[in-house]
Amino acid sequence: MIASAFLKRIIMAIVTLFGVAIVVFLLLRVAPGDPIAMMIAPGASTQDIADLRARYGLDRPLLVQFVIWLGGILHGDFGVSISLRRNVLELLGERLPATLELAIVACAVAVALGGAVAIAGTLVRRSRGEATIDAVNGLLLAVPDFVWALAFVLILGVLWPVLPLSGRSDPSVDAALSTRFYLFESVLTGRFGVARDTLAHMIMPALALALPLAAVIIRILKEALSEGMVQDYVLMARVKGMTELRLIAGEALRNSVGPTLALTGVQFTFLIGGTVIVERIFAYPGIGSMAIDAVINRDLPLIQGLVLVFGALFILVNLLIDVTVASLNPKLRHG
Repeated sequence: MIASAFLKRIIMAIVTLFGVAIVVFLLLRVAPGDPIAMMIAPGASTQDIADLRARYGLDRPLLVQFVIWLGGILHGDFGVSISLRRNVLELLGERLPATLELAIVACAVAVALGGAVAIAGTLVRRSRGEATIDAVNGLLLAVPDFVWALAFVLILGVLWPVLPLSGRSDPSVDAALSTRFYLFESVLTGRFGVARDTLAHMIMPALALALPLAAVIIRILKEALSEGMVQDYVLMARVKGMTELRLIAGEALRNSVGPTLALTGVQFTFLIGGTVIVERIFAYPGIGSMAIDAVINRDLPLIQGLVLVFGALFILVNLLIDVTVASLNPKLRHG
């Protein structure tokens, strides 16, 4: 049952990604502005402009451009960035690990914080403590990630400068690592000094991204736990003398993970999208910050590559979440 559903999801993912490719290609072609005009030197001749258009294939019919671009992608060639004059796939390979690390750390913080507060809120349900948690959670839900980012810059970077304001690490770190996954590699190889420095640069942007997601997890998980606490199996466990914390963490939580996990997966894709502004605020060298530069410069090959990467990440995360939820649900697992 799971295998057939997984196969259908993969087919749908391929179709969806193909649709994303068509939409982004057409939208960029009909959008106002000429990328060649933005990169050509003042006083360039008409022939120079025509030569540059031919170099990037912009003088050909749209259908031909799309077929060439799609064929290149299938062979691992995403084209050459107009503004940076570098291979798009190389640029994505340099920046994507930074964004993935940031998103994973932010998601881990959100799950840990959201889970702990949801359990605490269930423990103090129908009391002033629950009302306080709900009020604070409402504030977290109302404030977007970029506002948290600006607040952290002001408080922890200016008024009380305890954390680095920008960047991903000290310049000396690059030479010490063989991959772009600075945090993961430094932890796995035992370079804990490098890991501390990388994590220090990541704390503020990760917290800014994590707090809105944590608020969503708190609301959904707390409601699921409250419903679970009145189920028969929990009441029977209470009669046997289990403590309230054990009832919540050991009994009710088990059946509340599925819906919360599904929602967290959906919200995680929005979290990746939120890195665009947050990375810009902290000058964090990920694909989010690069996306803003690509749009400003109207760098068509780079924008197309970035949108495809974002789309692939969204589809992959949702696919993994669907499979995980199905494997945890006995009804879905056994058909």
